[in-house]
Amino acid sequence: MNETFSPGKLASEGKAAYQRKDFIAAARAFEAAAQGYTSEGEALNAAEMANNSSVAYLQAGDGPSALRLAEGTAAVFGEAGDARHQGMALGNLAAALEATNRLDEATEAYQQSAELLQRCGEDAAYANVMQSLSALQLRTGRQLEALATMQSGLEKVK
Repeated sequence: MNETFSPGKLASEGKAAYQRKDFIAAARAFEAAAQGYTSEGEALNAAEMANNSSVAYLQAGDGPSALRLAEGTAAVFGEAGDARHQGMALGNLAAALEATNRLDEATEAYQQSAELLQRCGEDAAYANVMQSLSALQLRTGRQLEALATMQSGLEKVK
C-alpha cells in the first residue's frame, strides 16, 4: 500500500480534520483508515477507526452513516477481551441509534455501555454515558428513571 494512503496516515488526517471541526472530512478519513486496517487484517485498529468515523458522522449530523460505522465494532472489542473499548463502542452505537430514532435500542446499548465502563473503572466515561441515558429517558417521558440514572452517574464524578 502506498505510504501516503496508509491507514495510519489516514487516521492522522482524520484527527487533524476533527480538530479543525471538519467532521465530514474526518469521518471519511477515519472510514478509509478502517477499510485499510481491515484489508491488512488489523481488526482492532479497524474497529477503532470505524468508531472514530461514527463519532465524526454524528458531529456532522449524519446519524445513518454513524450507525453504519458503529455497528459490529463492540463485538470486535468483546471478542478481543477489551471491555473498555467495547463499552466505548456500545456508547457510540447508542448515540447513533438515538440519532436515528431507534430509542429502545439506544437505551439498551447505553445501559450495556455503562455496565462495562463501570466494571472497567472508567468513571468519567461512565458518567457521560449515564448523562446521555438520562437525557434519553427524559426525552421519552421517564422522568423518575432519568433522575435515578443521573444520580447514579453523578456518584462517579470526582
